[in-house]
Amino acid sequence: MSDTCIRLQADMEQIKSCREKLKANSKSFMQLGQILSLAGNDVRLKILFLLKEEKELCPCDLSDILGMSIPAVSQHLRKLKDGNIIKARKDGQTIFYSLRSEHLKILVPFFKIINQQDVAAQIV
Repeated sequence: MSDTCIRLQADMEQIKSCREKLKANSKSFMQLGQILSLAGNDVRLKILFLLKEEKELCPCDLSDILGMSIPAVSQHLRKLKDGNIIKARKDGQTIFYSLRSEHLKILVPFFKIINQQDVAAQIV
């Protein structure tokens, strides 16, 4: 099997059109890449899912739900916050975390897949 290209002639219009599409969507590619990079960890993906479902949670809530220590949960929250995927709101001594709304449109389709698989597993 050869990995060289043997086309006779490049379709310059197609190449130009594809480059323009990539350029026009460069911000979205960067944003999605960043989100997927951080959400690629199953704990962080679970945290994002929970924040989407519950709107906001504190580290103690997440610790109890996930069965993890608060420092471990806080470390994941810090990475998500540093990546600008979640935001924090302080209420007295408690910090509540929530998803940044601009990331919902990217994450919701993934969570729909998770919910659909869960429903399908319950049917079987």
